[in-house]
Amino acid sequence: MPEKNSIGVGLISVGVMGRLHARSYLQSRQFFPELPQRAELVIAAEPDPAGRAHATEALGFRETTTDYRELLAHPDVDVVSICSPPFLHHEIALATVEAGKHFWIEKPMGRNARESREIAEAAAAAGLCTAVGFNYRHAPAVAEARRLIRSGALGRITNLQIRMITSYASDPNQGFTWRYEQAQAGSGALGDVLSHAFDLAQFLVAPITSVNAVTERFIRQRPLPGGGAKEVENEDYAALLARFDGGAIGVLETTRVAVGPHAEYIIEVYGTEGSLRWNFDRMNQLEVADDGTGYRTVMTPTSFGEFARFQPNAGPGIGFNDLKTIEAALFLRSVAEGKQLAPSAADGWSASELVDVSLRSAESGQWIDVPAVTGATTTQL
Repeated sequence: MPEKNSIGVGLISVGVMGRLHARSYLQSRQFFPELPQRAELVIAAEPDPAGRAHATEALGFRETTTDYRELLAHPDVDVVSICSPPFLHHEIALATVEAGKHFWIEKPMGRNARESREIAEAAAAAGLCTAVGFNYRHAPAVAEARRLIRSGALGRITNLQIRMITSYASDPNQGFTWRYEQAQAGSGALGDVLSHAFDLAQFLVAPITSVNAVTERFIRQRPLPGGGAKEVENEDYAALLARFDGGAIGVLETTRVAVGPHAEYIIEVYGTEGSLRWNFDRMNQLEVADDGTGYRTVMTPTSFGEFARFQPNAGPGIGFNDLKTIEAALFLRSVAEGKQLAPSAADGWSASELVDVSLRSAESGQWIDVPAVTGATTTQL
């Protein structure tokens, strides 16, 4: 049985992200010792025998199963991490809601806005706490950027740019997978990568109210394992203009086929009294211009976000996995306190609406208004 005052965890899919979820739950005990309840790894669901073995032998789960429904019925499971491919998210998330379990789900939450809305509305109706894997907002430098923006230190925000440039699909000889098929992945670079930018933009500045987008498939076919090739069905590239509540204008761009940058995620925000820049390549630095003398580079100090939990002073820095530990702690706090603190299913739905609107805009060439979402979005907390 889980320890007293613990939260029993079930993990669905023991892939790269599932393993990171498990480690993040464990590390939350070390870096957030004040959490009212600690996570206990109860059961992992995974069809692959090697994954099940890793769950027990390396991660410390008490038991495993091949059927996620058995996991959802487990009496010791209080929360569920959904780390399956996106084409299974809708089915699994709704089953998790039906089982009455709080859940942490990776993005894109749904393959489209309809699936995401159904997940978010079902979770809200059931009174469940949720988390969505928008990990970049947890970088301490991003937390400080938000504080500066929301405090008015940069004046009225006039414009911003977010570029999320990746190379993971840049090799045209890379084989066809589910990522390139609409029925399984939904959108391409928009949902997989730019959804992070949508969350960051709204977390930092304000809700996006309308967009005008373009998309492109630069690599139109991918080889099949047995020979031949198959048509890529979703976009490699997207760029859009965005209007924000309050009047700011944004430019957001992404590609999954860049040759060179692997994870060049750049934020630039400009206001009437200053500006700031952040680059994931230098995650522990924030560039700020607010005194008329140009940019100064600030190495993340202990006063930025949750940085002090990981390092005693500026310099050593933290990494990507630490952002997921912060995310795990927010989710566990949400569940323990009954208050939505982590990026929510409503935030995931909001990003999905922006993906769908961008696709419709790219098809029509027109500005399209973004539908409002309901529920506990945390971008404006």
